[in-house]
Amino acid sequence: MNWAWILIAIVFWLSTWGINQRLAVLNIKNPNLQRGVDILIPMLFGAALLMLWEGVCRGFSVPTVLLPPPSMIWARITSSVDILWADFQQTYLKAVVAGFIMGCGSGFVAAIIVDRVPFLRKGLLPVGNLVAALPIVGIAPIMVMWFGFDWPSKAAVVVVMTFFPMLVNTVAGLAASGQIERDLMHTYASNYWQTLFKLRLPAAMPFIFNALKINSTLALIGAIVAEFFGTPIVGMGFRISTEVGRMNVDMVWAEIFVAALAGSLSYGALALLERAITFWHPSYRSK
Repeated sequence: MNWAWILIAIVFWLSTWGINQRLAVLNIKNPNLQRGVDILIPMLFGAALLMLWEGVCRGFSVPTVLLPPPSMIWARITSSVDILWADFQQTYLKAVVAGFIMGCGSGFVAAIIVDRVPFLRKGLLPVGNLVAALPIVGIAPIMVMWFGFDWPSKAAVVVVMTFFPMLVNTVAGLAASGQIERDLMHTYASNYWQTLFKLRLPAAMPFIFNALKINSTLALIGAIVAEFFGTPIVGMGFRISTEVGRMNVDMVWAEIFVAALAGSLSYGALALLERAITFWHPSYRSK
């Protein structure tokens, strides 16, 4: 055991804990400075977790095939940028983006149709719940057989995974507007489409963005898992399954890092877009 690494990790953890405790209770009047503090707190917490991870791996001499230290993972990332970029292009820029757009778009259009045709709500939504409960490992091989080994089969899996969350959330959002507001639109002699675009869709925006944020992570998971069942010799899922067999666990963690970063940035971009569009929502009003 290397006690120096363990001691450094513990001291760093306690120091960042104390700093975050003080930062969290600060009452800063300047909004820009407060925003900076809000960003600094999770950054310090993440740095403490990485240091604790590094200290445990180094201090207890954990075998790298079980858990490599963050420094080893970072070294693999910096030395394999070309491979990681090719995998990212194959999995995310092709399968995830295409499947996400098609799945969310078709789910939104289907929700409008379901709202317009009431009997579909009782017929389609139960079927949707059944399909949404299907396991990925059962869908992925079928999609590979239907659409081939390249990215279209992975995009098809993403479509299946993202369609019904968008459908269910949009239908719920379209029903979120109050009866008083609907009666007011009726007194203005508004037809269905005028009421939809001027009242019901704006009220449904928080639900729609909730589905988009959920689907941003589901799409990436679905594409990676689908690549386990057949893919060209490129892609995040292919690389993970191959490198695990070779005991190159640091490369596996490098792919996990890229996937986590892509998913986090996608979620954050959608959250910023939601804030810009639904600024009127009570949760975004300044006190």
